Amino acid sequence: MEPKEHPPGPGRLSRWVPIASWLPRYQRGWLAGDAIAGFTIWGLLIPEMIAYASLAGLPPQAGLYTLLASLALYAIFGTSRQLVVAGTSASAVLVFSAVTALGPKNAASYATLAAGMITLAGLIFIVAGLLRLGFITAFLSRPVMEGFVFGLAIFVAVSQLPKLFGLKKGPGDTVRQFAYLVAHLGQASLTTFAVGAVALVLLFALERYLPRLPGGLIVLAAAIAISAGLGLSGHGVKVVGTIPTGLPGVSWPHLKLDDLWVLLPSAAGMMLVIFSEALGAGQTFADKHGYRLESSQEMIALGLANLGSGMLGGLACGGSLSQSAVNDGAGARTEASPIIAAALSLVTVIALTPLFTDLPEAVLAALIIHAVSHLMKAGEMRRFHQLVPREFWLAMLTLLAVIVLDVLPALILGVVVALLLLIYRASRPRISMLGADPAAEGVFLDVRRHPGVQPVPGELIIRPDAPLFYANAELVRDAIEQDIGSATSPVHAVVLVLDGNDDLDITSTEQLGKLAENLQARNIALGLVHVHGPVLQMAERSGLLAKVGADRVFPTVPAAAAWARSVADAAAPGLGRSGDPG
Repeated sequence: MEPKEHPPGPGRLSRWVPIASWLPRYQRGWLAGDAIAGFTIWGLLIPEMIAYASLAGLPPQAGLYTLLASLALYAIFGTSRQLVVAGTSASAVLVFSAVTALGPKNAASYATLAAGMITLAGLIFIVAGLLRLGFITAFLSRPVMEGFVFGLAIFVAVSQLPKLFGLKKGPGDTVRQFAYLVAHLGQASLTTFAVGAVALVLLFALERYLPRLPGGLIVLAAAIAISAGLGLSGHGVKVVGTIPTGLPGVSWPHLKLDDLWVLLPSAAGMMLVIFSEALGAGQTFADKHGYRLESSQEMIALGLANLGSGMLGGLACGGSLSQSAVNDGAGARTEASPIIAAALSLVTVIALTPLFTDLPEAVLAALIIHAVSHLMKAGEMRRFHQLVPREFWLAMLTLLAVIVLDVLPALILGVVVALLLLIYRASRPRISMLGADPAAEGVFLDVRRHPGVQPVPGELIIRPDAPLFYANAELVRDAIEQDIGSATSPVHAVVLVLDGNDDLDITSTEQLGKLAENLQARNIALGLVHVHGPVLQMAERSGLLAKVGADRVFPTVPAAAAWARSVADAAAPGLGRSGDPG
């Protein structure tokens, strides 16, 4: 039996704590699937979190501490049944990029700044969720996000290559780091490279030929066993070293005011990236299993997960499509599976961390490179190019910005350019000139797109194919006046179709008023059609309605066209009309 959508419940508790809506109805038959899924994602997450901790510039235990908070808190407060919330490569890189820019003096200072950024992101999430701001991911267009994530994957892969070769990381952006690596390949450790390369090959082979097995955990265990048995640390292969055993302390990161203001925009940008990725992954499984996500509650759940992780000294966390797909494929029925994985992670932190001492860093690099390789979606980029080339180039701009500039500036650049393109397109709407369809009474079509449809002599029916607002109102007015000037016969009436507008701003109202005055001075009547209630109220308050005339506001295009015909007939009796509907 498939669990149904979580009902809202009789009170406020299930609204704010969704676990209260499904836990009382939990069926024993679901436990086997949830338990298998819990063990499976635990096996997947342990190596990934240790690797992502390295990626974020934090000690390995930070990745394990993340799971103690993120898995359980999201399961309690989230609305997805399959989403796995843990550290992600994107958020790890964002933390590393923002914190290193502040130049921390030592590891303790770095950890404090990282925890501060993660808790800030958590607080922003919670505030945004309480304010019902789930719509904000609309500002991250799909091509921008795909280009950003693709560039991020390249950024991460290049940053991990030195560990794979046993070299130091080079300075500068991604291009300079890669050039530095190539220039110093002669100093590479062949033993280290052999360890990392074998691990990378095994990860891809297991994923392809034995996809149901936890490849990361298998490679991790094998690497530890071989490293300990052969004493690889004595042959120049760097290992993780001692990982503290026991529960982490809970503390609030103390940030200086100067650091707070620097980290705040980075935390906000990271929140957007995390939420966009998590919401996309969560919605995939909600659609598959036939239930709905509550985006604002998702913000609160992700905020609490990041807040808890930051206070434990963990990583920034979000929802991963790949981890969630494993959870779903393993048979997860409810949020109980990540709770089971959290319990296993607790056992790991308390008793199993000594097992990771001999883990080679080259294997961690291989785990990271393997994980981010799935984010390099060349096929998706080709699809963008085929569908809308300008959006492909927007994605490429964001991708290149990540590589050449830095992570957060690239994201800001992508969002700003996307918004500028949106404003540019909205400010230059297409203007349709309508004519009566001779084949269907009462139907009006764009004469420029339907060759068989002709404008009616003496009248123009104009429809802007986008809402009027301050950025395009003057251009629309100019386009209407140009159409009047280029008409093949004198125009006596103009009908303006406003079905795209649910309201009017001041600038648009003033431009329509000027249009009415100009047309009146030329003895051309102006009529409005499909005027929504708020638009009509604004027209009345601003005086626009008085200039047009209340009797020239029509509910339908045919009604307005009939009025325009009568005006044209009165001005030019006997005027022939091709395409007159009758």
